[in-house]
Amino acid sequence: MPLTRPLLLLALVWGALLGFATPSYAGDAPATPVVRVGTEGTYPPFTYRDPKTNQLTGFDIEVMKAVGEEAGWDVRFVEAPFDSLFPALDSKRIDVIANQVTINPDREARYLFSTPYTYSHGVIVTQKDNDDITTLADLKGRTTAQTASSNWAEVARKAGADVKYVQDFGPGVELLTQGRVDAIVNDNIAVLDYLATSGTTDVKIAGDAGDEVLEQALTFRQADPQLQQQADAALKALADDGTLAKISKKYFDADVTVKEGSEDVKVKGSDSRTRWQVLTDTAPKMLAGLVKGTIPLTVVSFLVGLALAVLAALARLSSIRPLDWIARFYISVIRGTPLLVQLFLVFFGLGQVGIKLDPYVAAGIAFSLNVGGYAAEIVRASILSVPRGQYEAATVIGMEYWQSMRRIVLPQAARIAVPPLSNTLLSLIKDTSLASLILVPELFHEANIAAALSTEYLPLYALAAFYYWVVCYLVTLAQAPLERRLSRHMA
Repeated sequence: MPLTRPLLLLALVWGALLGFATPSYAGDAPATPVVRVGTEGTYPPFTYRDPKTNQLTGFDIEVMKAVGEEAGWDVRFVEAPFDSLFPALDSKRIDVIANQVTINPDREARYLFSTPYTYSHGVIVTQKDNDDITTLADLKGRTTAQTASSNWAEVARKAGADVKYVQDFGPGVELLTQGRVDAIVNDNIAVLDYLATSGTTDVKIAGDAGDEVLEQALTFRQADPQLQQQADAALKALADDGTLAKISKKYFDADVTVKEGSEDVKVKGSDSRTRWQVLTDTAPKMLAGLVKGTIPLTVVSFLVGLALAVLAALARLSSIRPLDWIARFYISVIRGTPLLVQLFLVFFGLGQVGIKLDPYVAAGIAFSLNVGGYAAEIVRASILSVPRGQYEAATVIGMEYWQSMRRIVLPQAARIAVPPLSNTLLSLIKDTSLASLILVPELFHEANIAAALSTEYLPLYALAAFYYWVVCYLVTLAQAPLERRLSRHMA
């Protein structure tokens, strides 16, 4: 059949990808169990990157390291946005969440919790000149900004607020400052750290979010009671020997590991750098994220996606109806679903059925499939734009189907396809920023980390935009020489 070779190529590509993605195990299990700990890295003072060393630190990080040492674990941290931590736990990409997860009935029905290691209470944050909101009752009919899966989102909803979802606390404060929401409900310690770090006077703590003292604990899957029991034993030992209290006083000048301690918290602020220092410190990290994450992910995804696009386009042009139907279905699904949903399906969805792909591989597969679906129609249209007479002329001189495609049709179609495919490539470069949501440390991930710690959102996101623009501009410059080179095949 004329399409046997490309279909074989497709099978080999998929086999290589899946073979690379499948974890391999050799030898006996290590004596020290590896425990993967999910944490944001953007929630100071609990979990953040030290601006001086760029090392992950914070109260939760030190507590988790101490627990790991006591329990005999090899602790390895995995950074992800808070709303991605629970899907990562469900899909077995991490083993425990250490990120100030508050115990509530809904979570207790799905997960196992350790002994609480932090006690806190909620506060309501408003604009400095707003005196209308001081209690939870005042939130009814008002708008708040919360992370989707946080306990505070549920508190605000139960109070009757219209909840708008944000990725973390910092962007929520920006919405509040700009008057786009009326209030935020959050942990008193996190709010105090934000106020100390940013030095802002635009917002204030307007009141307490109820009288309840909330308990935060390590979160495990229900299938891992052994890990929970080991964590409980470790936390008890650390409480008895004073380690937990020592870590707490280092960050809060109070012992928040007991119920009475959260009332006397003093937070110095996690980042005291100037705006210029933040930019000069972060620019190299963002460049590294661009070189190590964004660009390789773009190149691999575009090349594999382009191969898929050619195969799908040829299948659409084939006289074999089943191939045409398969290609139509593939293109329809890709163009009819959001890229973010495709990313989550490949990374988190497949993880729940036992196919745990490396973040880079999962992102590469999702982006490649997306590029293939969109570029397939570009390639098909480019092939159809080559005059039919050239097929016939090639047949007259004795060329077979694949000879005429390789030597006559595809070289001319390539020249026609360059401009629209360049647009696809430019979109892919920018779309790689979504990979930060599935644990890929690329350019935008580094910008988010720095912005969450320093609260310098405008300059850092502007710098990220500049990096993306430079890469896209260089791609645009390469388009004209490529078109001229391919034009030698044109009549």
